[in-house]
Amino acid sequence: MRLAILFLLSASLVKAEACEPLKLEKKIELPEVQGHIDHMSIDVKGQRLFISALGNNTVEVVDLKAGKRTNTISGLQEPRGVLYVPTSDRVYVASGKDGSVKIFDGTSLQPLKTIEYGDDADNLRYDASRQRIYVGYGSGALGELDAEGQKLKEIKLDAHPESFQVEKDGSRIYVNLPKSRKVAVVDREKYSVITTWGTGLSLANYPMALDESDHRLFVVTRLPARLLVIDTESGKTIQKLLAVGDCDDVFFDQARKRIYASGGEGAISVFEQKDPDHYAEVSRIPTVNGARTSFYSPDFGRLYLAVRRQGSAPAMIQVFEVRQ
Repeated sequence: MRLAILFLLSASLVKAEACEPLKLEKKIELPEVQGHIDHMSIDVKGQRLFISALGNNTVEVVDLKAGKRTNTISGLQEPRGVLYVPTSDRVYVASGKDGSVKIFDGTSLQPLKTIEYGDDADNLRYDASRQRIYVGYGSGALGELDAEGQKLKEIKLDAHPESFQVEKDGSRIYVNLPKSRKVAVVDREKYSVITTWGTGLSLANYPMALDESDHRLFVVTRLPARLLVIDTESGKTIQKLLAVGDCDDVFFDQARKRIYASGGEGAISVFEQKDPDHYAEVSRIPTVNGARTSFYSPDFGRLYLAVRRQGSAPAMIQVFEVRQ
């Protein structure tokens, strides 16, 4: 009887694991990398992952095919945002401490140019249709650059911008402004804020993702830990759901209609879209305490989670296979 019960329990566990939307595939160690790890970017053709090792003052380059770190860009001042642009084969790095954006050759990784923004350069985004790079910085602004690093325009905001998303088929940029408790909607052709949407009693709105086709914006707050689903046509929050705590990255998986939110609480919240007005958390994948930044690649069907060094355990990237 006891053996039969154990067999049934074992079979149930195997079945449950098989149904999980994310499966830990491998771990890529980052020897000697210390401290906080911030955001990432990917070179799909070259199968490279670029990692902002903020606490280490480096950008680490991982060969995804070989499953190991192959290069390091050093001499940076608290790198926060990193962006690889395939059309120009350039790497852009935004650093918080010196407020600069540095451009590197994508092949040799040699420095090409430094653009000064004065203070707290942070997230980077690319507008492929106009070949423009945007950087959030300072006490409240988005800077626009061309591919060669020429400063073009500045869009004023009333607080430091955290994550922001650029429409591909429209002219809007959605910007999280946690210090002023709202989302700013920017018209990038007019270089101005056209409206703002408050987050109510949900505070610390840092990560953001966009489902442009269904006109939905996904914002995760930390106080309390909630996923806000916002209708970008009306600005109304149509749903709030419990989410993993201390979240710093969130991504929308268009093909599977899922949302992945990684949090320092030690888990990845996986939400599923039933329809554009209804979402549900379908799984919470255990990870590591403090591992709150990640990157989702639809091309590879993988979620890459940054895990900082803890004691004798080295920093690493945990690679999760995305399952149907």
